[in-house]
Amino acid sequence: MTVKNIKFGKVSIVVFLTILIWVWADLAQDERLILSDVVVEVAKSSNPALWVSFVDDQKEPNLQTSVTLDSVVLKGPASRVAEVQRLRNKGALDMSLFLMADRAGMTKTDVHVLDVMEFLRQSDEIRRLGLAVEDCLPKRLTVRVQELVKMSVAVECAGLDPSVQVKIQPDTVEAYVPEEGAGARRATVRLLPDEQNRAKNVPVEKTPYIELVPGGQRRDVSTNVKVMLAPAENSLIDDRVPAVLNFCFSQNIQGKYRVVLSDDDDPTKRAAVMVQATSQARDLYAKTTPQMILYIRDEDRQPTEPLITREVVFNFPQESVRAGEIRANQPAPTVRFRLEPIAEKNVNSGP
Repeated sequence: MTVKNIKFGKVSIVVFLTILIWVWADLAQDERLILSDVVVEVAKSSNPALWVSFVDDQKEPNLQTSVTLDSVVLKGPASRVAEVQRLRNKGALDMSLFLMADRAGMTKTDVHVLDVMEFLRQSDEIRRLGLAVEDCLPKRLTVRVQELVKMSVAVECAGLDPSVQVKIQPDTVEAYVPEEGAGARRATVRLLPDEQNRAKNVPVEKTPYIELVPGGQRRDVSTNVKVMLAPAENSLIDDRVPAVLNFCFSQNIQGKYRVVLSDDDDPTKRAAVMVQATSQARDLYAKTTPQMILYIRDEDRQPTEPLITREVVFNFPQESVRAGEIRANQPAPTVRFRLEPIAEKNVNSGP
């Protein structure tokens, strides 16, 4: 063996030992990372008859599908802690954990206590971080498991004007509901405004849901329904809307002419508009100003007759018109008028 080979072997051993020392030093210097954004959610069960909730007495309703832990303390090598912290700072650290009731043995109606430390230590998401769970708050969570009953429930469409007639097919669906008060349960669908308009012409398909907790947890039903609203004219009622008339000029003549109405003009004939409308469309039209418009044309400056006769235009809200929710129940009033130039002030003239 040559001296050269001996020196090379010694150098290699020194480098190897140095690396071992650095690795040992890194492992020996455990650091802690405190997380306050760890969320535990109830995973969807393979058993549709199982309803799993966290019991949180600090919220209303107190049955929740997720809980945010106050704190989770993780411990591990400084390099791993730094890497997890870097992911957290980038917003790339997803700390949503899922409680699988089946795997946890929570399959019967009962109130269970979840050991949060044990749950975290068994979590695949935590293990992938390469850190150990040292502490957490709270230490325990209360989990309520309830077995639901399958029954036929009626379907209702919520959020509509009471005067609107609704047809739902099928009007009953099979759903899992809490046994307590099961007979009063309803499956619910809601139509967005554009869906309400479409449902007056073609059926709109929707997925009903059951409110397991009033104003709280919902669960979709597996059967879709088709919703059809009665034609708008069946729900229109006759009504009277106080009206204001405005004049609309083009840019060419605006500010240069004014409208002079005929001496025999009767303003009471356009003091109100008789309409057929839904209550919502009627109220919207009443808030629209003006309710009537008289359009003035450029050629009106040089009329062929002393007085121009023209119908006013009803300024109905266009969304109500498109939905078939409002229409005039009277002929458009006519107005007789002429244009009169507005004298320009000579700003250069002296007193």
